[in-house]
Amino acid sequence: RMTLVESGGGSVQAGGSLRLTCTVSNVSGINTDYVYMAWFRQVPGEERSGVAAIDSSTRYIVYADSVKGRFTISRDIAENTLTLQMTSLKSEDTGMYYCAAGGWRLTASRYHYWGQGTQVTVSS
Repeated sequence: RMTLVESGGGSVQAGGSLRLTCTVSNVSGINTDYVYMAWFRQVPGEERSGVAAIDSSTRYIVYADSVKGRFTISRDIAENTLTLQMTSLKSEDTGMYYCAAGGWRLTASRYHYWGQGTQVTVSS
């Protein structure tokens, strides 16, 4: 089964930056030509919401309105990694961030593979 492992979360002051990385492994026998990989955020009591997604060509990228201009998603196909560079962080960016693969844009229900999540806490 494909495994996704997130890293890079932590605590930061508002205005600061963090870089999240998702490493994909155990892909033997799995068609990795999936269309999109994405980052989702979840806070307690709420559903996961899409933050940013990127397709397998890396040409098509979509961001949630709340992070446009502050976050940058990138993908290294050869290394099977997904990265989210987060800058100008705000307290409302706080949450558990999940890496996902095999879905479509920012629709959580369309994704087949998920990581365990990494916590991001932004203090004001």
